[in-house]
Amino acid sequence: MQVRDLVMRYGSTTAVDGLSLDVPEGSITAVLGPNGAGKTTTVETCEGFRAPQSGSVRVLGLDPRLDAVRLRPRVGVMLQSGGAWTGSRATEMLRHMASLHAHPLDPDALADRLGLASCGRTPYRRLSGGQQQRLSLAMAVVGRPELLFLDEPTAGLDPQARRATWELLAELRGAGVTVVLTTHFMDEAEQLSDLVHVVDAGTVIASGSPAELTAAGARGTIRFAARPGVDVVALMEALPHDTKVEEVEGGRYVLTGEIDPRLLADLTRWCADHDVLTESVLVERQSLEDRFLDLTGRTLR
Repeated sequence: MQVRDLVMRYGSTTAVDGLSLDVPEGSITAVLGPNGAGKTTTVETCEGFRAPQSGSVRVLGLDPRLDAVRLRPRVGVMLQSGGAWTGSRATEMLRHMASLHAHPLDPDALADRLGLASCGRTPYRRLSGGQQQRLSLAMAVVGRPELLFLDEPTAGLDPQARRATWELLAELRGAGVTVVLTTHFMDEAEQLSDLVHVVDAGTVIASGSPAELTAAGARGTIRFAARPGVDVVALMEALPHDTKVEEVEGGRYVLTGEIDPRLLADLTRWCADHDVLTESVLVERQSLEDRFLDLTGRTLR
């Protein structure tokens, strides 16, 4: 999937402002961003629900609006609004969706795997929020899509259902399915994604694997224990100029800076040269959530 220079406006508000991104085939790609960043509008345009006002979108090499009939059997979509008829029973809805495809998954087996068998005869409107989420996911994948769009797939799920969803998505990727995922759970994106695009103010501000994005933040923390009263001023003078060292309590030290193997070697060398025995050393790197907040801001808008 490829998006180039996409622009989408609502009156005087520019929701998407020249956004470009790629989704590699057979990957799980997460599109992250704060509320109002433009990610939902972008994904809905890729799904064919909106026409680009400027720029281009290609999904499986096709135009999602002009080639909708050809794309529909090849693409699965999980909507935040669910997409099921409110009066339909869960298994009826899933079997109906399966009947629309040439080679669907076994709907009963899929329902059982996602914990829907026990509520199969319950009308959609009476399902819990988590059950509705699981049914929406099942409806999106039952047709064996080549490309799968998931909007907040684990919102409202308990830990067991969330883990089952992660395992299913990993299996789909292993089978060659391309997954585009939007989520506010940074641990989910970090665990599942091969590629992450961070969107803010209608454009992509950072892209890369979770490891690349967290490494790009560079700053991290080293916590070490030693005897109380280590000369932290002298230690800082031996380290890169932007490194800070503080004794937070007796014999417990926190070092912050651009953590890399050279800095760790400099720290241990200085301790050895000054007869300081380190009892423990713990390196803490940025999480994806830390990096996301660095990129998009740490205050509410």
